[in-house]
Amino acid sequence: MKALIERPSLAAAATVLISCLPADRTATGVHVSAADLTSVALIVLAAAFLLSGRRAGVIDVAGRRPSLRTGVMDVAGTLERRAVVLAPLAAAATVALLASADTMTSLPGYLRFLQVFVLVPLAVLVTVRDRADVMIVAGSVVGAATLQGVLGCYQVLTGTGAAYEGERVRAVGTFGAPDVMGMATMVSYGVVILLAAGLSVRGNGRVLALGGAGLLCVPLALSLSRGSWIAVICAALVVLFLHSRAVAARVVLVGAVGAALAFAAGTGSDLLDRRLASITEVVTDPDQSVSDRYSLWTAATGMWVDNPLTGVGPRRFGELRDTYAPLELSSGSDTDDPVHGYERRPLLSPHNMYLLILSEQGLLGLAAFAGFLGCLAWWAARGAVLAAAGLVTWHVVSFTYGDIGGPSTMVTSVALGLALALVAGRRRAAVRTESRAAVGAGAAR
Repeated sequence: MKALIERPSLAAAATVLISCLPADRTATGVHVSAADLTSVALIVLAAAFLLSGRRAGVIDVAGRRPSLRTGVMDVAGTLERRAVVLAPLAAAATVALLASADTMTSLPGYLRFLQVFVLVPLAVLVTVRDRADVMIVAGSVVGAATLQGVLGCYQVLTGTGAAYEGERVRAVGTFGAPDVMGMATMVSYGVVILLAAGLSVRGNGRVLALGGAGLLCVPLALSLSRGSWIAVICAALVVLFLHSRAVAARVVLVGAVGAALAFAAGTGSDLLDRRLASITEVVTDPDQSVSDRYSLWTAATGMWVDNPLTGVGPRRFGELRDTYAPLELSSGSDTDDPVHGYERRPLLSPHNMYLLILSEQGLLGLAAFAGFLGCLAWWAARGAVLAAAGLVTWHVVSFTYGDIGGPSTMVTSVALGLALALVAGRRRAAVRTESRAAVGAGAAR
């Protein structure tokens, strides 16, 4: 308990690690996982920590407390400025709840949205105070990604992964077929964080970090998640560009040549070759999963057209899907793995975070969400905060073909909170520099 009081960021790390525990998920209904309970503990700890005043109280180099009148913002002030970006998310979701035709159905979705995009990121922002806290939270993500990656590779080698084209050859880690994107998401975070860390340090640390990022690309490939591959590539390019434009240009050139060779000569794996080839066919010859996704997008757009400002209400997409979806939409998605067996799972979301928010919260919700991601991206790029820029880029791209759901959702929430804490930390460092300069100028006078 004393360790949690001194380092409440340990609760954020625990949320990440507990998300890796296998969960017996039901296909429908509200499900509360162990990671959800841990996230509640994180929120309570952060609230207690914030109310105790321990976050504020930064003293300048002359032993004086900075004053707002002097224009020198303390840490608490910096937190407030960064946390303001979360307020429109909560406000828009609340308006959508109140405007919903079925408030009781929307209430669980509303609480879930607040948990994932407001409360947990805010708790991470509050509890990540210094470099040690960053190492704790980022280290837990990398550690969990490594665990999932090793297990995913083992599943592919032993034929115990999720089914793909009739064979259990898809790496899914502890998340199983019901959350087929979970391992790919976790491993993607690990790749981005290690890449950013490797570019930020020198010597053996750089070799270890970049080597670890490269190794995690193996289970990422074996996840067969086309979207995650694209999102990681985009995130890596942004990180490299912020680090060095020359390095980024060389990597793009080498990557383009490598991609051309891979498509021309193949990767040596028939399975990976088919999966790579399918990326270019999503428009000309989409498979059933892609066709279903287009149908779900059509349904989401229809809901928004009928409810443009506030949407149909949180968690009501699944209820209204058949009213708006075209007839060619499948009744569900087939999943199969050794643990859960064969299941037919209903398609209850549009598999696009932007369209999910647009359909359920309308233009108000989408504007708030875009503002949140946009502010994170701007702060990260402006301050050249590599890890934050990579994580935000990954989510911006990933949310175009996926949304939240499953045990990995809490890791997504912590990752967004970590990005917010990193950009706030860069701002705090600038504030301290300004404070020292102001004090030095005052002493000189």
